[in-house]
Amino acid sequence: MLRWLLVVGRPGNPVSKISATQFEGVLGDLCRTLTAECRKGEHQKASAFEQRVREVLKDLLAEYGVPVDLSPQFQEFPDIVLGTFGVEVKFTTNDTWRSIANSVFEGTRNRTVEKIYIVFGKIGGSPEVRWGKYDECVIHVRTSHVPRFEVEMEGRGSLFEKMCITYADFSKLSIEDRMKHVREYARGRLQEGERLWWLGDAPQEHTLPLQVRLYMGLDKEEKRRLRAEAALLCPQIVKPSRSKNKYTDSAMYLLTYRGVLCPQARDLFSAGSVAMKSDATRGGNYIARALKDIEVEMKAAAAALPDALFKEYWEESVPPEKRIQKWLKRADALAKGWTPSKELFL
Repeated sequence: MLRWLLVVGRPGNPVSKISATQFEGVLGDLCRTLTAECRKGEHQKASAFEQRVREVLKDLLAEYGVPVDLSPQFQEFPDIVLGTFGVEVKFTTNDTWRSIANSVFEGTRNRTVEKIYIVFGKIGGSPEVRWGKYDECVIHVRTSHVPRFEVEMEGRGSLFEKMCITYADFSKLSIEDRMKHVREYARGRLQEGERLWWLGDAPQEHTLPLQVRLYMGLDKEEKRRLRAEAALLCPQIVKPSRSKNKYTDSAMYLLTYRGVLCPQARDLFSAGSVAMKSDATRGGNYIARALKDIEVEMKAAAAALPDALFKEYWEESVPPEKRIQKWLKRADALAKGWTPSKELFL
């Protein structure tokens, strides 16, 4: 029994039908034709290649009575819509079968399309054109400014298999539910010292600044606010001075969530320049003194920061009014030689 059937027609014309098996046979013929042309050096630009895909498809599908629109819709996904079938066209002059694809959110998707294929033209190395099923070719999500799928034509395993959901079911989800799957997938790939920059289920919850700023160039008030946020989310800064990676999370927070680069993260809390602001006496516990100086800002951060950050950094949801108390409990368990709850927020 045929699982996919393309039904297309124009007013006044009889409806034509083509099965998935027949359509995939057409794609095979298409790729053989275009591969021969590429090896003759006939295709060097993506736009011209996509248009040629349309032209060849029009010729090949004529016997099935399937019309092909030679005028593409601007930014529609997939590039070529053929009833319930669609073709997304990829092209590269490099010697690779891997490419960035559409946004995870698929805001421009044509919803009449049920089955999507990829036609990929590779000019670098030995020129070749291949086709594949879209859901099988998506292998990764690149979580840049907007999470986007990556596709590859060499069969290294589908992303949707890794996320334990079919592409068809994923496409029916809300943006928030899609991001839950993407975030869990990304979290499973993190190495030691890495953090997710996109924490929420909705893209509007946080947008990474386009320009990375140096911490040293910020004004005094912004420095205090950012130090307080980093200290609150990362209580491990109270660990003994020789502890490994005690400042890693605070530096990563500033970079990934605030777009601020701090080359010397230890100077945020243990340098004399911050520890001696409220007490000019040298020596003593610089971490405790630096934190004492920003208690007001830490309370403000506890009240204002989104819950997603605490889920990420503390691995639990904590109501704003209980965050300082929870921070003290965590800090007490991490500190050696002193007890934060006996010195801070008294």
